[in-house]
Amino acid sequence: MSSKINVLQVIPKLGYGGAETGCFDLAHFLHENNCKSYVVTSGGPLLKYINRKKVKVIRLPVQSKNPLLILLNSIVLIFIIFFLNINIVHARSRAPAWSCLFATKITRRKFVTTFHGTYNFKSSLKKWYNSVMVRSDLIIAGSNFIFSHIQKNYSTYLNKKKKFLVIFRGINTEYFNPKKIKDSDKTLLRKKWKIDNDKKVILLPGRLTGWKGQEMFIESIRNLKENSSDLNFIAVILGSDQGRKIFKKKLIRLVEQYRLNNEVLFIEHLELMPIAYEISDVVVSTSIEPEAFGRVSVEAQAMEKPILASNIGGSNETIINEKTGFLFEAGNSKNLSEKLGEILNLSEVTRNGIGAEGRKNVKVKFNVEKMCNSTYSEYKKLINA
Repeated sequence: MSSKINVLQVIPKLGYGGAETGCFDLAHFLHENNCKSYVVTSGGPLLKYINRKKVKVIRLPVQSKNPLLILLNSIVLIFIIFFLNINIVHARSRAPAWSCLFATKITRRKFVTTFHGTYNFKSSLKKWYNSVMVRSDLIIAGSNFIFSHIQKNYSTYLNKKKKFLVIFRGINTEYFNPKKIKDSDKTLLRKKWKIDNDKKVILLPGRLTGWKGQEMFIESIRNLKENSSDLNFIAVILGSDQGRKIFKKKLIRLVEQYRLNNEVLFIEHLELMPIAYEISDVVVSTSIEPEAFGRVSVEAQAMEKPILASNIGGSNETIINEKTGFLFEAGNSKNLSEKLGEILNLSEVTRNGIGAEGRKNVKVKFNVEKMCNSTYSEYKKLINA
């Protein structure tokens, strides 16, 4: 086998989530470090940004949970591994991980998984399905919270032969950089979203789904309006329903019921997220279940914006409370509205100080270079073991 590291990352779809952007960043980093870099995916909007001269993309239906397709994908992966002389196969989700497990067993290649979420289980069958993420040679947890979650719930699948460690997700601090945003871009976005310049902006990014806490957020906006009549603000819920049409209609009805049509704005999608952060006065993460990492919290800090997040999961690790951001009691709309009012009334000097500390925090702990270097280092150890 060649001493050069040839890496095949496998991910269901290249969207804009944390797992997807991590895969994207690592794929390009590997090329810059004299590795051959390949990505197997079913597609996704992030594909158009991949530099095809640096990263080779192979399209397979690896998003499917159909057992027959999982088996067929594993057979195709076996041929890909042999043909491209792959050393390491890195799976980032459960369905493709099963295909990768079968393929690496047959080809005797090293298998890596990144545990990106809690993968909640309601039955022993679901837990067994999730366990594929800890059946690899190297298990990467995206946060200390996830590390503890794996130890607590999947200890029977762990052994001394497996390496198990934390590599924090990283973001591109040059992309999420407030100094790179033009005033004209901010003006255009406010105009597009029909937000007056004198309105303070509360931004809630994230896909529309129950556990992300949008219902509770809308309730907190009602409280904020009732108790802070002097505040001139608008709350922007930025995210796709991803087919959850009924849930989105429920949110819209809630806004209408509370007569918040002038205070809440729904935006489906925005590719240039740094501009959305830049026009915001406070960024919110309202998850009522633990975030594995909390990418929004990290991006907001990188953009030097005050972040207010639920005090559960990864946010406890990424935010230094009252220094780089703020935490509120998860699921408590009253506490959320109180904290929002406090943050929106902070002096500009205080807000700028929090923003500066936030960016410093991200550059030290959660930058993409650190994530990629740590992963690459573990790849080399795995090959040489």
